[in-house]
Amino acid sequence: MPSNERRVYLIDGSSYIYRAYYAIRHLSNSKGMATNAIFGFTKMLLKVIREEHPDHLAVIFDSKGPTFRKELYPEYKAHRAAMPEDLVPQIPYIKDVVKAFNMPALEKPGYEADDIIATLARRFADKGMDVTVVTGDKDLMQIVSDRVRLLDTMKDKVFGPKEVAERFCSPAQVIEIQALAGDSSDNIPGVPGIG
Repeated sequence: MPSNERRVYLIDGSSYIYRAYYAIRHLSNSKGMATNAIFGFTKMLLKVIREEHPDHLAVIFDSKGPTFRKELYPEYKAHRAAMPEDLVPQIPYIKDVVKAFNMPALEKPGYEADDIIATLARRFADKGMDVTVVTGDKDLMQIVSDRVRLLDTMKDKVFGPKEVAERFCSPAQVIEIQALAGDSSDNIPGVPGIG
């Protein structure tokens, strides 16, 4: 990616919350409220800032409530477990951390973080900006291009078009492969005998 261009970093905040929650266990404040996700999320955010030095950065979250996917397919994420009870009260504090850093915290009712990230990545790339999506979500491999890359900070891996092709298939084919194979984490059936 050219270094003389403006660099935009889009952090998958919802993914980061869960990664932080499960990576760091048994932290709480003096009142007994769990703080592991808040602590882990903040450390992960600081790592991106310190190591990547983004010109622009936004954190994108899933919105509460059903998305348009649920309307299209009522069984979407039907088997997914509810958010852990001790994680729920940490979410507002995590969003406060983002705001305290004076970063945009984006979410839109009816849409997942992935939808907003993909939309923004395309818009910024179309304007000639280099976009780094900070996530571990393989679904977003479909948006990788010469101007859009994925950064998995937990594994210290960068995925450009070449890396996506080496791991999976070309970015343009990701959606086809997933349609054939399905996605058990989202309760999306694939073609029988393939997925």
